[in-house]
Amino acid sequence: MMREEEKKRTSLNSKFQQVLRKRWVFPAIYLVSAAVILTGVLWYQAARDTKHIADNPSNTNTSKGHQSVEVNKGIETVSMPVLDKESVKVVTNFYDVNASKEAQVAALVSYNNTYRPNKGIDIANKDGKEFDVTASLSGTVTKAEKDPVLGSVVEIKNANGVVTMYQSLSSVDIQKGDKVAQNEIIGRAGKSLYNQKAGVHVHFEIRKDGKAVNPSQFIDKPATAITDKVESTKAVDGKAKEKKDSKSEKKSAKASDESASA
Repeated sequence: MMREEEKKRTSLNSKFQQVLRKRWVFPAIYLVSAAVILTGVLWYQAARDTKHIADNPSNTNTSKGHQSVEVNKGIETVSMPVLDKESVKVVTNFYDVNASKEAQVAALVSYNNTYRPNKGIDIANKDGKEFDVTASLSGTVTKAEKDPVLGSVVEIKNANGVVTMYQSLSSVDIQKGDKVAQNEIIGRAGKSLYNQKAGVHVHFEIRKDGKAVNPSQFIDKPATAITDKVESTKAVDGKAKEKKDSKSEKKSAKASDESASA
């Protein structure tokens, strides 16, 4: 009986050794081991991510998704400062020095027996009623105060040296120092002594480095277009000034030569 068991054990050992001599055995063992280890690593990672989400329910974005939000955050498009842009109209346009005479006259605001060029656009509801005014771009409130002539005034410092201004408000829902998001309600449209003809409206301005630009040209466009436009204008103005200075120098030099000849 013992001999039969020894023979069986010897036979099994011999078969096992024969299997081990096969070329595919060790690679197969390696692949199986690698698969087991990889499965364990993936399971551990999934368990850790699940725990992280459970501990931080307000942050369900992956790191890749978070980066996407940060990128999109910096490329806001300029929006009309109202909840429903289809319900409003521009009643006084921006005064453009390059516009026709008729357009320029229509963009003048009469106050205190004096006509002044409009530095923004005046927006009113089509039905003439009051409406909510929203932030055209996100930023920090640098002014929120009542003016006896302009009505309540709000200024918001946006990115890249851009400032958005809102005047003729009947009420204001924010205060200086507040950070506001784009399309957040900041107040209600009202009337002002400065432009009584516009009725209930909001006077909306966009300024870049202190220079007023036409808001209508940038609605629904990236905010970076404001910077590009102003920088382009500066470059053109600079070249025109250089050309004018060059002509002046030539005229001066010519006058000097003529004077010396005389």
